[in-house]
Amino acid sequence: MSTENTFDVEKAAKKYASSNSIPSSKDLVIQQIVHESGLEVKYRTCSWQKTAALLFAEYICLAILSFPWSYSVLGLVPGILVTIGVALTCLYTSLVLWRYCLKYPELRDICDIGRKLFGGSAIAYNITCAFFILNNTFIQALHVLVGARLFNTLSNSSQCTIVFAIVSAVICFVFTLPRTLSEMSYIGIFSAVTMGIAVILAIIFSGVQSHPAEYTGSLPNVTAFPVGGTNFIARMSAFLNITYTFIGQATIPSFIAEMKNPKDFPKALWAVTIAEVITFTLCGALVYHFVGNQYMTAPAFGSLQPVLKKISFSFALPTIVFLGSLYSSVTARFIFFRIFKNSKHLHANSFVAWSTWTGIIAASWVIAFIIAQVIPFFSDMLSLMCSLFDGWFGFIFWAMAYLHLHPAKAKWASPLKSLETLMNYFFILIGIYILVAGTYVIIIPVLHLNAGLNSDA
Repeated sequence: MSTENTFDVEKAAKKYASSNSIPSSKDLVIQQIVHESGLEVKYRTCSWQKTAALLFAEYICLAILSFPWSYSVLGLVPGILVTIGVALTCLYTSLVLWRYCLKYPELRDICDIGRKLFGGSAIAYNITCAFFILNNTFIQALHVLVGARLFNTLSNSSQCTIVFAIVSAVICFVFTLPRTLSEMSYIGIFSAVTMGIAVILAIIFSGVQSHPAEYTGSLPNVTAFPVGGTNFIARMSAFLNITYTFIGQATIPSFIAEMKNPKDFPKALWAVTIAEVITFTLCGALVYHFVGNQYMTAPAFGSLQPVLKKISFSFALPTIVFLGSLYSSVTARFIFFRIFKNSKHLHANSFVAWSTWTGIIAASWVIAFIIAQVIPFFSDMLSLMCSLFDGWFGFIFWAMAYLHLHPAKAKWASPLKSLETLMNYFFILIGIYILVAGTYVIIIPVLHLNAGLNSDA
């Protein structure tokens, strides 16, 4: 007997059919599985191993190669400390999110959670929906942008960027077509492995090459702390790049909603967090050590000599395609479930179901392509996404979830619990700070750049 599904389906079916009592959270999960057992498309089919594959594919991504640039701005010591601090914070908030999803298994995504956190408010639900879709679409746009840059690099041409962006969007569209996350997890494993290879090659190549790209004759300058004169905008942008790479909680409720046993989620979370801290820190520190401040680019592939850049960058293609597809799939799933709520098409392989699913995906990639043309800068795109959405989806929501799980006097029940409560209030302040200060530090340089381009024209 398989150990992946710990539920006795026959017993659950009898209980589901005969019980008139209010079900527990575990009963609700069992009921969902039993309900889907005879349907064509089943959603609660992910084991914790498959969920781990999705998390690895989400976090072991191209944004890792922005860490060397962030370390070059913050300095090696603050960069590593920020990496560890943000990793531990995201681990904690993700565990709070998991406990919240366990208590309310009927919540399928972060939009449902937004409504629950704000007392069932329809306004809160709609605002969360808008943020959720925009967040995912911006990430899709990032992968359109990076996909075009990859094809530019491999073809030695910068003249066909728009064409390459279209090609990237079309390829991502094709890989978004599977309707369940369980099906996508197999591609996710391949994506994480190839991205890991790309990171290892980037580290090795940065060390063995005779000199970094754009070498001017001066040796790479590496500092333990920020270089004098580094302004607030640069430091905040570097912090946002690190934060963005760790924050992926917006998709976690969707992952948990398709797990056969949601209680196993921490296994996947701990595995990916340990891998994150090791990979991100080594990549950031080693590449920065070899390349230095004056030759650093984001992503770090740009600091490699042409042939080495092509070799390492090419291994990132599966991740560029899959991760964009994963966020598109989560968005499409959210919209699809709203359109076909309580409809036979939700679990059917019908023409209506598949044409609607395909149409939603196509529309999301068209919008992503347009955004990629408006903000054609990698580090600026990362920082803008972080400042607009990660304050909410990385900090504020889960601090509120903690307060919701510990109402009234429960949150002050002991000195340790009081300290934890104060920490969650502090997370709310961090989220607000990222939203306000982060948006400022990215909007100002973009406005200055556009003003410069207009004056040159």
